[in-house]
Amino acid sequence: MANKSRADIRRSVHSRIRKKVRGTTVRPRLAVYRSTNHIYAQVIDDLSGKTLASASTLEKEFKGKTGGNIEAAQVIGKMIADRAKTAGVAEVVFDRGGYVYHGRVKALIDASREAGLNRDGNGASAKPAGKEAKAEEAAPAEKAEPEAKSEEEAKSEEE
Repeated sequence: MANKSRADIRRSVHSRIRKKVRGTTVRPRLAVYRSTNHIYAQVIDDLSGKTLASASTLEKEFKGKTGGNIEAAQVIGKMIADRAKTAGVAEVVFDRGGYVYHGRVKALIDASREAGLNRDGNGASAKPAGKEAKAEEAAPAEKAEPEAKSEEEAKSEEE
């Protein structure tokens, strides 16, 4: 088999992601595409096949500025969140488009969360807090068991 380019690998990763991620009318998909010089975001209802909101660094506000940096991605994240809220969308499913959740993609998604998308805790922003809460609950239980064993061992040693 011939060697695959980075673009081919990204497309195959994106197709695997798209098998799992679907945008609905209640919770549309926030799709991210990045090129070398620009970044694009769309809020898409996959059931009806319509784009509800979009933002990119090709718009007039970015005339003369570069769109290939984290600052531009943060601005686009805020813009897409505002436009999604205007369209009546408060919850979205994030589609990173086959890109690693790092750098510009992470900046765009984090900025959209800060601007108001997925505030209710049902989205991806609530998952890390849930894992931390579970870890905190599990840690005291683990600590309680060794203490109980040490008390039993102390009693058996006394006898």
